[in-house]
Amino acid sequence: MTYVRRLLIVVGVVMLSSCGAYFNQPFEAEQARVGEFSKSTKGLLDLPPAVRPVEVAVYNFSDQTGQFRPVENGSTFSTAVTQGGTTILLKALEDAGWFVPIERENLSNLTTERNIIRNTKKEYIKNLNPNEPPLPPLLFAGLILEGGIISYDTNIVTGGIGARYFGLGANARYRQDRITVYLRAVSTNNGEIVKTVYVSKTILSQSLDANFFRFVKFQRLLEAETGITQSEPIQLAVKDAIEKAVHDLILEGIIDGLWSAQGGREVNQNLVNQYLEEKAAEESSKLHERLFFEKEYKNQLNVYGGVNLIDGDFSERNTGYLFGLDYRRYLNNFFDVGISAKTFRLDNGRAFRNIFGSIDLNGYFDILPNDDFGPYIYAGSGVAVDLLGPIEDFSLGEAFFKFQYGLGATYRINSRFKINAFAEQNILFTDELDGEIGGQRDDFYYNFGVGLNYSFNFKSKQKKEQIENEE
Repeated sequence: MTYVRRLLIVVGVVMLSSCGAYFNQPFEAEQARVGEFSKSTKGLLDLPPAVRPVEVAVYNFSDQTGQFRPVENGSTFSTAVTQGGTTILLKALEDAGWFVPIERENLSNLTTERNIIRNTKKEYIKNLNPNEPPLPPLLFAGLILEGGIISYDTNIVTGGIGARYFGLGANARYRQDRITVYLRAVSTNNGEIVKTVYVSKTILSQSLDANFFRFVKFQRLLEAETGITQSEPIQLAVKDAIEKAVHDLILEGIIDGLWSAQGGREVNQNLVNQYLEEKAAEESSKLHERLFFEKEYKNQLNVYGGVNLIDGDFSERNTGYLFGLDYRRYLNNFFDVGISAKTFRLDNGRAFRNIFGSIDLNGYFDILPNDDFGPYIYAGSGVAVDLLGPIEDFSLGEAFFKFQYGLGATYRINSRFKINAFAEQNILFTDELDGEIGGQRDDFYYNFGVGLNYSFNFKSKQKKEQIENEE
């Protein structure tokens, strides 16, 4: 029953992680409501007003992916993404307040209706005021907005987790898709493409299930299941991407001096600074929301502490401690070399307890060298020395040659500091580390540590690079 309770807790946590959807399941039809805001809508509405809105025309902003909605069996003519991109774009332009959208998508309908009005007035002019002015001319646009939805990538990330024990189980699955839009502004004066912006948006789908299947009595089977699946609406994702594109187009136009916000230079500069900071963060974030950073420094110092565990010839094994200092030198984007010095205590209780020091040479391979969180593996050789040698002649004890390998991970705090964690195995070429020879296997021990990395360049290198940059 203890295991059943634990699994019930796990199932409960899984279900509560999506409680917003699970506890608000629809059981009756809902009446129409105002459309939801996307995550970019507020940023668009919060923009200060423009000095003078610009007349823009949108002829077509449509789905250019050519994809149809996938189905398990048979075929379908339903498209994968909405065909109403022009309508969504016009709404975003209206909400921004920086543009005067002009009808061009159904221009033939507009001109037909104007012709009907004009002909009606002409035919029945005697019944109208002869001094009534004619229809005003159509507005013309200074800019044409072009582009469209250019890609819809499905299953760029899929995964899940699950567990089952004695007929009680739960699992969670997720899938991530990605939609991309391009928006460009074209000058009607000379056809020049003034600015192009590119925005992508991920679409998340999640599924949670829990079930129970067990015989509670002889020939009495209890079976129960529950679950929920939720997917982000594609239309809302398209709306989010288009509104973000309009927002970025406005800010890029401010940078290039195409238009300006009311309030003058100070307001413009605040908007631009905030936008450039956000843009720099987004440009350093690659696919799957990974933050990328270039390595600015060639050297690293790592100060760390931790615990160890000896695996020798004695059955009693206690955790010891260790302290160390590493120096690593950058070779290229993936490989580093380093030297480390450690002092540590190995503990077998009453049978053996001693303090050692070690010097290790290692080669490091960074699996994700430009990520803010990156794992790495390393291997090398070294020597461990008994620090409690004979006291009467003030000498060190015996030295033991060894081979070590391990894995670790670093998390970037800022450009200079990282948090580091690692685990390694040290394999000796002797069975005499603990002072006891037994069996056919040599002694070895494990190290586990956490430390702080500091990155730097030597001053001469920094001055040289500074002079090269000035030149």
